[in-house]
Amino acid sequence: MNHRREEILVLGSGAIGLSTALMLLEAGRAVRVLEAGEHVGAGASHGNCGTITPSHAPPLAAPGVVTQALRWMLTPDAPLYLKPRVDPALWRWLLRFAARCNPRDWQDSARARAALLDDSRARLAEWVERYPLRCEFQEEGLDYVFRDPRNFERYVRECESLRRMGIASEVIAGSDYEAQEPAVRAGVAGAIRFPDDARLRPDRYVAELARAVRERGGEIETRCRVLGFEDDRDGVRIGTSQGTREGREAVFALGAWTPEFARRLGLRVPIQPGKGYSVTYSRPPRVPKRPLVLKDRSVCVTVWDSGFRLGSTMEFSGYDDRLNDVRLAALERGAREFLHDPVGDVVQERWCGWRPMTWDDLPLLGRVPRHPRLWLAAGHGMLGISMSAATGQLMADLITGRPPALDPHPYRPERFS
Repeated sequence: MNHRREEILVLGSGAIGLSTALMLLEAGRAVRVLEAGEHVGAGASHGNCGTITPSHAPPLAAPGVVTQALRWMLTPDAPLYLKPRVDPALWRWLLRFAARCNPRDWQDSARARAALLDDSRARLAEWVERYPLRCEFQEEGLDYVFRDPRNFERYVRECESLRRMGIASEVIAGSDYEAQEPAVRAGVAGAIRFPDDARLRPDRYVAELARAVRERGGEIETRCRVLGFEDDRDGVRIGTSQGTREGREAVFALGAWTPEFARRLGLRVPIQPGKGYSVTYSRPPRVPKRPLVLKDRSVCVTVWDSGFRLGSTMEFSGYDDRLNDVRLAALERGAREFLHDPVGDVVQERWCGWRPMTWDDLPLLGRVPRHPRLWLAAGHGMLGISMSAATGQLMADLITGRPPALDPHPYRPERFS
């Protein structure tokens, strides 16, 4: 018997693909991961801010967002930027996104996101101990910081909705926060602390997942670009730049590249690449005690023993992989407004990557319609790291036929077919 015919092929070695591979191995399956790049986790899993955020259950599609987005979308250094171009798929996506900016859809997406985020937060802490994952994981919470009093009050009101979903928060007056956090400049209107959030270093997390996969017998092939695939009742054949790979089933965990492959399956996958940026520095002299989101400027600040990162922004510019100096400068400008020491002496990395954004702010997790041996795990938007552990467990449960760890219905791929 060809043992490779019994393997499950996982396409993509980001946090989602490797988490799925690890849980499949734990369930007793043989696994082979195929990665087009030279290294694991080279896509959106590499340069994000590494925050683990049950607090981010509210979807982007919220009441009032369209008005704000229209003010921002043609401003090159705004938190949201839409590069002017003719792109019918993007405009269709934006219209569907806008239609969900209402209270009912906001609640539906928030509850489904919260289920994944809460499960993943607890599971990730367990993984760090079990495997063990050396990725600078710390359970220290996260703070939203505001200088605009109106923005602060708006988010304080939103915390009531979050509390009803079980998301704990603490509202802190500006003067009290300045006394607690010496890294911030005077002029803070207020802060909101989410004590159950955490952080890690995402590139190290992915590297540690890859180690855990290999130690449990999983194979990871890099520089193995997928060229085509076939599936039938006997299995799956994947044509790659290194030859044909065969498996019993295949999981597509390709992030923002998923639509290209889904089209070949007759599946509509409304994923748009939402480009994010980050700059990583050496640690400045004064650093915040926990991760911060500078909400008035939509800048995330994460501190590790090994570095200091500013990140965020959302740019819809297709698959343009060029670094935009205007948007990188906006990260530093936002940090200078809020922090005494906004950057480190040494720039270690300037980065951009594509987040796989769906218009309902939920990933696609489950079997591909009409293709019983193919599975999708994609569309996590800005929360791939935060949702990775729950996604890996849920995908392994579905593929192996075990009772799922959480209700898979909100994430089913056929909702778009």
